[in-house]
Amino acid sequence: MRLGGWRLGGIVFLLGLTACTLGQRPPEAAGDPFALATQTALAQSAAPTASPAVSTPTVAASTPTDTPTATPDNGEPWGKIVFTCQIYKAQASDQICIMNADGSGYRRLTTENDRRHFYPSLAPDGRSVVYSAYTGSNHFDIFEITLPDGEPRQLTQDLGILTAPEISPDGSLIAFTYGDPYRDTHAIWVMNRDGGDPHQVWGPPDGNAWDPTWSPDGSQILFASDRSGRVQLYVVNLDGSGLRQVTEASNLRGRSDWSAQGWMTTYSGTPWHRNVYIFHADGSDWQRVSPDGGNAQGPSFSPDGKWLAVTAYYDRYEDIHGCEIYIMRLDGSDLRRLTINDYCDWQPRWGP
Repeated sequence: MRLGGWRLGGIVFLLGLTACTLGQRPPEAAGDPFALATQTALAQSAAPTASPAVSTPTVAASTPTDTPTATPDNGEPWGKIVFTCQIYKAQASDQICIMNADGSGYRRLTTENDRRHFYPSLAPDGRSVVYSAYTGSNHFDIFEITLPDGEPRQLTQDLGILTAPEISPDGSLIAFTYGDPYRDTHAIWVMNRDGGDPHQVWGPPDGNAWDPTWSPDGSQILFASDRSGRVQLYVVNLDGSGLRQVTEASNLRGRSDWSAQGWMTTYSGTPWHRNVYIFHADGSDWQRVSPDGGNAQGPSFSPDGKWLAVTAYYDRYEDIHGCEIYIMRLDGSDLRRLTINDYCDWQPRWGP
């Protein structure tokens, strides 16, 4: 399936969806929004309705918290990590889960068993989570849920296939990927925090774009694009001006992050051989972070910029349900597994 292939067509699309679900491809590839975001009512109706128990990791026993955590002075990871949890082992029923940065307090946030939820991220103040959820054929909308136990609030209504929402550092805007299922395009859009004034920042006719993340000061957006013929990362101002290419690498997919300390991170590599890298905001000092053998991807910086959360397979390599959330320091040391489940936990996003 090629990037941008929203309109895959009839049997070809359904076979691709089935193949991904049955595990012929690793889950991180199967979770590619451009391959699977256009879900059908048939796929949704096949979702399970029972609510299984979500196991709690044994790595820590501290009490969960849903209030922003004060910065510790002992160098240990802090804050919360939100992620997609595939508790039913079926993409059509992906859910949103959250835990503390030590792995404790693992719990499910979303409750609709027959709907796909994915691409979560925490607000800069740590008090809410935004995510994308299926709302009908060729439609994914953006929702926000207030922590600890708020009801989901739908922010958009039938705009298209909206994924990868992220709240700006000042809390006023949300950047996201807009997919047009009829024109076979995707772009970087921004809207007000309440869903008002959605508009394109960068994308067609200049190229396809996806997976936005904010600069630390909120004045720019980092994103992936295939405008040069292969996927690279770019930075653009909020008015669409000042586009510049950041990376020159092979086999990039798109998910990235930008720390307050000026580092960027992303992942690249062939299927089952992906690794996480960090580099300066000008693209220099490209460094591999992830240790060998984990097929690591989807990195996210800790709030203090000293750690990375990733999806990886260090303990269950080549097991299609073996992706778990790990954290590591920026030099790849002190690798810690946070989730312990028989299903995939992926797309981590770290916040306070």
